[in-house]
Amino acid sequence: MRTVFIALMLLLPSLTMAAGGNVHLDKANYDLRDKASLQNGAMLFMNYCFGCHSTQYQRYNRVAEDLSIPLDLMEQNLIFTGVKPGELMENAIQEDDAAKWFGAPAPDLTLVARVRGADWIYTYLRSFYVDEARPFGVNNKVFPSVGMPHVLQELQGVPNAVYETRMIDGEEQHIYVGIESDGSGEMSDDEFDHAVLDLVNFLVYAAEPIQLERKRLGYWVMGFLFIFFIISYLLKKEYWRDVH
Repeated sequence: MRTVFIALMLLLPSLTMAAGGNVHLDKANYDLRDKASLQNGAMLFMNYCFGCHSTQYQRYNRVAEDLSIPLDLMEQNLIFTGVKPGELMENAIQEDDAAKWFGAPAPDLTLVARVRGADWIYTYLRSFYVDEARPFGVNNKVFPSVGMPHVLQELQGVPNAVYETRMIDGEEQHIYVGIESDGSGEMSDDEFDHAVLDLVNFLVYAAEPIQLERKRLGYWVMGFLFIFFIISYLLKKEYWRDVH
């Protein structure tokens, strides 16, 4: 137990750094009932993320069925490794190669929405900014010194960190206020934010495909327990009616 405690204490600084300090997390208003959003998110994931990251606990045919994507379209447009639709969604990158190129193997993203949270992912993907000192020329406000390139740059354009000069305690300080694109991307700022939200929506679904069904069954269970409580209360009153 003591060894585990020491290991966790040693890990805390790295977790704090990965969390990005005090950067405000924007609200990700995703909707798992929006099939169009989920389908677009799946397309974005497969085209921009799957080259390095897998979702190895999902199967192509299950995703196609859940998101109402015809299986033939799934095979033609979203399966890039030549596997059968019943196979797991694993990419072809080797861990040794990923570690050499990015400093560490690219993590599997099946459960990232449950580990990090939707708001963290949504803010992180929109917080890359130009930093020539970094190997890929970009850094991230949510995850400083991250080894990942800005894979969505062609959609967003070149992002720059924006600062404002404010007087705090009688001193001028440069305060980070957000990211501003140079307008060279394929999307406007609003379109890019919406696309990232679709991607987050897909990752939330990937982390728990049964979530909507679980919640639906939960309402039925709560309803049953409520009715059972009423019946039990009436039976109790009946049994004890003649007891003085």
